Amino acid sequence: MKKNSSMGRGARKRKKDRWGNRMAIMGITLVVFCLGVVVNVRITSMEKKDQEYQERELLLQQQYDKELSRAEDLKEYEVYVQTKQYVEEVAKQKLGLVKPDEILLKPVPKN
Repeated sequence: MKKNSSMGRGARKRKKDRWGNRMAIMGITLVVFCLGVVVNVRITSMEKKDQEYQERELLLQQQYDKELSRAEDLKEYEVYVQTKQYVEEVAKQKLGLVKPDEILLKPVPKN
């Protein structure tokens, strides 16, 4: 009788070992699956941020190009401001000055 009872114990032990192995495999599978989900969520988040950064970079590049163009225009205007033609133009328009040999004609108001 001892043989039967000892074989029963060995069979139970093997059954417990199999159950423990199955649970360990299921646990590992669950952990790997969770890691996969987390990695997928992070990748999606990173791709979204990358897209936003690319759009922002494009916008900033456009602003930079616009400011470069404006800087060139200002340099040209700076050169123009230092010319005699500009000084004469400002004197005529803002100060009402004329050259000695010019005749200024003003329209007569109709009353």
